[in-house]
Amino acid sequence: MARQQERARRTRAAIVDAAAVEFARRGYAAASVNTILEGSHATKGAMYFHFESKEDLARAVLASALERYTEAIERWKNLDADPFQILHAIIVELAERFSTEVIVQAEFRLIIEPEFYAEVRAGGSQVWGHTAHALVLRAQREGLLRPGADPAVFSRVLGACLAGQRYMLDLTLDTTGLRDRFEEAFGVVLEAMASEQWLENWRREGWQELTPMAPGTAENDQETGYDQPI
Repeated sequence: MARQQERARRTRAAIVDAAAVEFARRGYAAASVNTILEGSHATKGAMYFHFESKEDLARAVLASALERYTEAIERWKNLDADPFQILHAIIVELAERFSTEVIVQAEFRLIIEPEFYAEVRAGGSQVWGHTAHALVLRAQREGLLRPGADPAVFSRVLGACLAGQRYMLDLTLDTTGLRDRFEEAFGVVLEAMASEQWLENWRREGWQELTPMAPGTAENDQETGYDQPI
């Protein structure tokens, strides 16, 4: 029984991985179930044992991406460091994952499809978006925002800028410069909304090399009162 369960788990994982490759390459509508089966070395019967439809399979890819986002963010969000430096480290990791992880690439292609618009409100963008907003609120409490700057505006504009940069590079099939584009967008928002004292220090010292917390060491989440999508 245990051996059969492990074989089933591996088959399911192989199908999800192959589906991610196909969705990342062709999007949802054009994705071929036969190509997914070829990539996973699974039978059609095995696929439909685990997934009721192509849409069900796509939702499994989205769930896998969400797990990766959540695991990554948990290691960063309660780090004892400058909140803008932490947010920069998160943004850099996001860029790296977009560039190298097919599950994350597939998630981005899927959430712009009409069938999965609802997932935008519960997917990876929300995981990092809520954390980003919490960090901006912390920056405000620590006097790192300029007077009158609205943390919600900061978070929304940053989220829109990053999504736009990602989308534009996706159109040109080029993700090699994504980190630079993400840092560029973050820098523009900081120049507009960070305090002059913080900006002067940042221009002098630049970005820090931060190390994320080990899994399982993060403190309990704090309430932010923010439940809007970025």
